[in-house]
Amino acid sequence: MLNFLLEIAGQPDISSAESAQAKIRDAAIDTFTEIVAKKMPSQDKINLISYLNLANVAGQLVASPALHEYRSTSNYDNDLGETVAKLVNNVVFDVVKVLDSEGLDANTAAQADELLRLFVPYLLRFFSDEYDEICSAVIPSLTDLITLFRVLAKRGALPDQYRAMLQPILDAIILKMKYDETADWGAEGEQTDEAEFQELRRRLHVLQQAVAAVDETMYMETLSRVVATTFNRISTDNKPNWRDLDLALYEMYLFGELAVKNGGLYQKSSPSSTASQHLIEMMAKLVESDIASYPHPAVQLQYMEICVRYCTFFEHHTERIPRVLENFVRFVHSDHIKIKTRSWYLFFRFVKHLRSQLGNVAQTVIETVADLLTIHAEVPKESDDDDMSSEENDQSADAIFTSQLYLFEAVGAIASTTSVPLENRMLYARTLVSPLITDLERHIPVAKNGDERAVIQVHHIIQAVGTLAKGFCDWMPGNSSGAPPPSELANEFSPAGEAVLTALESLKHSMLIRTGARFAFSRMLGVLGSGILQKLPRWIDGLLSQSSTKDEMATFLRLLDQVVFGFKTEIIEILDQLLTPLLQRVLAGLSEPTTGTDDAIQLGELKMQYLQFILVILNNDLAPVLVSSANQQTFETILTTLEHFCRDPSDYPTARLSLAVLTKMTQVWGGPDLTIPVPPGATQAAAPTVPGFDTFIMQRFSPLTWALISSPSFQPKDAQARSYLTEAATLQWTILRKCGAAYEAHLRDSEMSGLGLQAPIIDEYIKHLEAKDKLEFKKFFIQFV
Repeated sequence: MLNFLLEIAGQPDISSAESAQAKIRDAAIDTFTEIVAKKMPSQDKINLISYLNLANVAGQLVASPALHEYRSTSNYDNDLGETVAKLVNNVVFDVVKVLDSEGLDANTAAQADELLRLFVPYLLRFFSDEYDEICSAVIPSLTDLITLFRVLAKRGALPDQYRAMLQPILDAIILKMKYDETADWGAEGEQTDEAEFQELRRRLHVLQQAVAAVDETMYMETLSRVVATTFNRISTDNKPNWRDLDLALYEMYLFGELAVKNGGLYQKSSPSSTASQHLIEMMAKLVESDIASYPHPAVQLQYMEICVRYCTFFEHHTERIPRVLENFVRFVHSDHIKIKTRSWYLFFRFVKHLRSQLGNVAQTVIETVADLLTIHAEVPKESDDDDMSSEENDQSADAIFTSQLYLFEAVGAIASTTSVPLENRMLYARTLVSPLITDLERHIPVAKNGDERAVIQVHHIIQAVGTLAKGFCDWMPGNSSGAPPPSELANEFSPAGEAVLTALESLKHSMLIRTGARFAFSRMLGVLGSGILQKLPRWIDGLLSQSSTKDEMATFLRLLDQVVFGFKTEIIEILDQLLTPLLQRVLAGLSEPTTGTDDAIQLGELKMQYLQFILVILNNDLAPVLVSSANQQTFETILTTLEHFCRDPSDYPTARLSLAVLTKMTQVWGGPDLTIPVPPGATQAAAPTVPGFDTFIMQRFSPLTWALISSPSFQPKDAQARSYLTEAATLQWTILRKCGAAYEAHLRDSEMSGLGLQAPIIDEYIKHLEAKDKLEFKKFFIQFV
């Protein structure tokens, strides 16, 4: 029977893959695949594989017309290929497993080595097959084989018989990375095939990394040779095609993971490693070659990606920057939509990193891309909404404009580099901003009349102004690194800020305009600096209009956190004026009923941002604003909302943050800490900074720590509930340090006795509350509850 199966499995001359003979043969091969997969001792497994003579069977099948003569033709039997590949995969898997086992005798090891020598060529044959299904069938055993080599290399020198296999393996992996001859890059309808190929490349990259871990020198030399050979062919009659160039560039892109793994290409102006030296040589060849002129988009994209990825190369070779910049300028004007839009982003990345080296060409670069800074808004087509393509392939009008914004930030970065004289920077800012203001003023009246395209145009211009401002100054108020721009430069952007405000005030009923204005506001903070504060009431009036959603309010409150933090020494007067109208808008939003899950989520986020805003005020020495004569009535409303949130059993996170606000208020207005425990016979008197605040926190704040706990729906084992309990414990611990013996008496005589607790329990509780370690009391409080 066994001989019969071997005879059937090894039939090489079956002409039709659909014939009954072919199906029987494939079933016989599957049978041997299953037999090999059976568990058995190492010696028995090697003897079985040798006895079955599977190397000979595999060899006959590999040499058969169906897999050899018809390869790369329509008659190729890919089903047979996959079947044999699975057999080879199982054999190699088991042989590797045997070689990796402990206590292996010399005879078995020798037999296993011989089997490996016989099967590795078949393994690589199927690994390099143009059908991905066949290739994928042997990747598991190839992975295990390389892993074995890696383990053996760590133990000492890799045996010669294995080292000889490593180079063919790496060569096969590299070759498999290449687009096949049938690939039609970028063609409509090819996205699925492209995605599958890129997934295969990722798997192959893992294999390459494993090979590098076995023999890094061989890996570096091989990839350097592949890249150099391909680049050198550009200037010969034997020119590479786009697939060759794409492969070389892709391998060069991946090579950086080895070259920069220790922190960068350079260390004290010298290559940081041998791999870095190889990559620097590759970069020099890349820039010197004419590869950027190759007309295929895949090559152009890879070229730009590499120049951006290894920008540090140009910091040490500034003389090569102009040529690359020329190429980028050509790419940003490309007729190929994917090249053009992707290049806008990569151009921004390139100039942002190298801005300090671009001062001498700033004017030239700005002039060459100025024609791309004109905004032409389009009303979205229905097909744009229904487009299911990936973000990377999105070519809708909105996606193209989003890419265009990177150009505005790029020219801003180039124009504002410190190597450019201040008067030139001012001139560039004026030159770039003025057309935007003019265009904005022209479209506002049309947008007010309800023209949809005009509204979108106004939105786009507003975002462009904000993005340009960010390019000129990426410093943000409150950042310790960097510095604000010169006041002269800030003055150049003041008209733009006023123009955006005017547009917002004219069209604040439009969510699109409010969204664009909020976008611009966040990006103009740095360049306008404290000059924005006087106009803050107008920004708030526009961005928190009657039609603003809870999500908009929450987002703007996050922005105001940054403003308060960044300008805490200058904002107190303006904050005193705007706090009440600001919080009235927010409180109105909090009081609106929710209509659905999304609305409930937005309400939760607005609650959190409202509480966070109050905390920011308290944390930045601006607490007097909350209790000033202008805001006293609002402060009582704030306390009412805090009390309501603390009692809401359906929202633990908001209740916890509300307690955190009360704790911070206690720390700010409660006065200096008293000695705890209270010394025997000593008299203590709280000294709050706000008269009567000590009594107030005992009567209003302290009972709130028990509010949720006494709720029937409270679940103390819930993770969020436990977080709430730790904050409740912190508030009690803080109140005791501010009120001393008076708070202990309040707990004994009123609060805890009112909960029905007996005196011994209350005494023990207060003893733990007096502990110096707050963490200890938190743990006790959770257990107590």
